Amino acid sequence: MSDQPRRPRRPAKPYRRPKKDPVRVLAFEALRAVDERDAYANLVLPPLLRKARENDGPEKFDARDAALATELVYGTLRRQGTYDAVIAACVDRPLREVDPPVLDVLSLGAHQLLGTRIPTHAAVSATVELARVVLGDGRAKFVNAVLRKIAQDDLDGWLERVAPPYDEDPEDHLAVVHSHPRWVVSALWDSLGGGRAGVEELLRADNERPEVTLVARPGRATTDELLAEEAAVPGRWSPYAVRLTEGGEPGAVPAVAEGRAGVQDEGSQLVALALAAAPVEGPDRRWLDACAGPGGKAALLGALAAERGAVLLASEKQPHRAGLVAKALAGNPGPYQVVAADGTRPPWRPGSFDRVLVDVPCTGLGALRRRPEARWRRRPEDLDGFAPLQRGLLRTALESVRVGGVVGYATCSPHLAETRAVVADLLKQFPDAELIDARPLLPDVPDLGDGPDIQLWPHLHGTDAMYLALLRRTA
Repeated sequence: MSDQPRRPRRPAKPYRRPKKDPVRVLAFEALRAVDERDAYANLVLPPLLRKARENDGPEKFDARDAALATELVYGTLRRQGTYDAVIAACVDRPLREVDPPVLDVLSLGAHQLLGTRIPTHAAVSATVELARVVLGDGRAKFVNAVLRKIAQDDLDGWLERVAPPYDEDPEDHLAVVHSHPRWVVSALWDSLGGGRAGVEELLRADNERPEVTLVARPGRATTDELLAEEAAVPGRWSPYAVRLTEGGEPGAVPAVAEGRAGVQDEGSQLVALALAAAPVEGPDRRWLDACAGPGGKAALLGALAAERGAVLLASEKQPHRAGLVAKALAGNPGPYQVVAADGTRPPWRPGSFDRVLVDVPCTGLGALRRRPEARWRRRPEDLDGFAPLQRGLLRTALESVRVGGVVGYATCSPHLAETRAVVADLLKQFPDAELIDARPLLPDVPDLGDGPDIQLWPHLHGTDAMYLALLRRTA
């Protein structure tokens, strides 16, 4: 036995309780709601932020906290595909074997490291502290190890490592670099046409945070009133649009709070304006919005109809959404009616209307800027589920309009299976209907394509990728 004295043991470090960061905890809670409940971030985040701002304790949010939480949530969701590829290169197991809450924390950390200007040390330490709070100390060590690997390179360096070369697989390369599922890249490219530059501009635009756009409902509010708000500028194309260039809370705008104005993408406004401007033969007294929920287009159409002495009927199948339509139309300057009815089995008689809008349910691939999580939820087979409904709604719309009247078929998706394919099929069934050129009805809007239908694009128009075809009954 050695006679050497034993070295004294170092005293154990006292346990340090993790420090709770309210901003990152809120961002994590929002991501979990999106993942666990299939919620949408634009519906989950506002009430969380409102509650945090109303908190009178030390965790009360200010404007900077709210802005950071918003960036963490939306930035992580938009770049999820890219970050998954990076994380997969840094773990020793398939991503499907990583617990979803752990993967959410890792994605938040990856976004701070690769997608923001937060210093590396701060991004790692803050995310590890978050992991200690929401996951426990054991899994926080795993998070720490993975983030330190991610921190060894920047985004461009990681993309060179994890994205396949463009020359070998263009669609897979774009999918990883721009964080879209491969099938979505393929569908958008088919619809847009052209070469690599155009589709890359579109995919980049999908990953940008959109400005908040307001609509001044005619007869109830004016753009001058909305332009008096801080950081408000005119819309690009719609005479009723006003953009809030620095974000802000739309509900704090008096006209929005009172229902005289609303939040509405300029693409949706243009759809309503084009339908209202289309020439009809004969009287112009009865308008129909056959899929009116949640009510944005119905409110604008109702105001435009009132200016001409026309009456709007707004129909929505789901009663709770019909309630939202009624709320949006409340205070309309002219007569209107809201009904809860199935647009494929309507209660009104055929040929009852002069103008009909049918904005059909769809995959929502045109609104990926606003709902980034939708790109990861949708599957190609979803198109098969929407197809019968879209055709059935357009068929009923064509039956509902009188001879000489106009139907607007709209959808917030540029996918050809949801746009031109639907219209072409129905024109075969209705030889007494014809497409009319919608482009002259929006004379100030460039790059509307070859017509006669209209396809808007985020990278060309700064709008959602709304589609519109106008059809007139001829006999």
